[in-house]
Amino acid sequence: MRSEADIVVFGGLGDLSLRKLIPSLYRSVVANQLSSNSRIILVSREDVSQQQCLERAEASLRAHLNDEEFESSHWSTFSQRLSYCFLDLAICDERWDSLKALIGDDESRTRVFYFAIPPGLYGDVCAHLSSCQLLNKNTRVVVEKPLGYDRESADSINSRIAEFLPEESIYRIDHYLGKETVQNLMALRFGNVLFEPLWDCKRIDNVQITIAETVGLEGRVSFYDRAGALRDMVQNHLLQMMCLLTMEPPTKLNADNIRAEKLKVLKSLRAIDASNVAEDTVRGQYGPGVVGGKVVPGYQDELGGASSTETFVAIRAHIDNWRWAGVPFYLRTGKRLAERFAEIVINYKPVTHCVFEPDAGPLQPNRLVIRLQPDERIQLTLMTKELNRQGIRLKPATLNLNFADTFKYTKSDGYQRLILDAVRGDPALFTHRDEVDQAWAWIDPIIAAWQSEQIDPVQYAAGSWGPDKSVGWFGDH
Repeated sequence: MRSEADIVVFGGLGDLSLRKLIPSLYRSVVANQLSSNSRIILVSREDVSQQQCLERAEASLRAHLNDEEFESSHWSTFSQRLSYCFLDLAICDERWDSLKALIGDDESRTRVFYFAIPPGLYGDVCAHLSSCQLLNKNTRVVVEKPLGYDRESADSINSRIAEFLPEESIYRIDHYLGKETVQNLMALRFGNVLFEPLWDCKRIDNVQITIAETVGLEGRVSFYDRAGALRDMVQNHLLQMMCLLTMEPPTKLNADNIRAEKLKVLKSLRAIDASNVAEDTVRGQYGPGVVGGKVVPGYQDELGGASSTETFVAIRAHIDNWRWAGVPFYLRTGKRLAERFAEIVINYKPVTHCVFEPDAGPLQPNRLVIRLQPDERIQLTLMTKELNRQGIRLKPATLNLNFADTFKYTKSDGYQRLILDAVRGDPALFTHRDEVDQAWAWIDPIIAAWQSEQIDPVQYAAGSWGPDKSVGWFGDH
């Protein structure tokens, strides 16, 4: 179904917009997912012309789309949707009248305001939109993570936005939730009798969730050194994936039911504080090393100064409820690691009794791997008899569902999916304020414990898998 909207991107010429949002909107137009009279307005404090804006948008598409995606005819169609508005978001002056004129006064049209800007500006921009009478019942505001730097600041930002918009109009985006493979967690669990009976502490030994990066700071110096890996990745991406993986089956797959079940998971997380932080967390920072065959500097060398900010974090978490009692969940994310990938690994318990002779070989527990990036696939490792041998010799074999091979499919674009969901008014894959609050309620004591126990980051070589303790948790990686 095609959706009609005015999509306004604040920070329209910033890094996020140029790398992710503009390519996603281009794909939506090419796929005919937005009606022909939908419009895209890029808003920035850079005083450039409409033509200069179009030139930068075209350059971003050529740089960030797949080779076969950019076509001149598609660009011509897309560029006709684009408008540019120059204004200072911090000051409500006469320039906001230009934005109001671009949007027009047709209040029946859906208005999506995407905040690709620092969270400290969210409240002011909402106030300006309200003052200019640009907020109505058909408005959705999409805000980026991380929402705040702790529970208090997140609550302050949420409260400020709530002065102008009801909760149902606020869409807190986590682009990982838009990935096809993440959404397939629900299809895998709730659509297959094969898996749901085996999705609990009776059958699962441990779960590993990893988001590994090979890049370093990449122009995010000021933000990243203040935030660190725990705030930047664990509080949102990793916890959200864990919630979808572990939540109870909702009565229906709608926003309210999904969010309610995710919130129960967050409330069931065992606290990590000064009593167990040294045992259940690993904090690291990359030093010099080799990544992809290239010598790269350490974090502090890139930063240009001393810092105790973590670029790597691993956590052993527990969900204290009936379904998951006793199952450790290993969460890991880091920069300058040996490989770039994101995946969920579910390690099942071994069979309770081995009926095979010793010379059949060792029995390996079943393993389910859900790979999110760079390729998207689901793999299940089973024990089988090795062929063309006398007697039984056991060997693990992997069933592989590669989405690119199975479907007429290009890599999923989480931003594309989620922006279209916002246009349609479907908040199921967005985060509720209560989830943000509960996630910070779990994260804040970890940060406080690191400080009180003086747990500084352990140095690890760039191009490795992080500190030794965490390598022991994750086995092959």
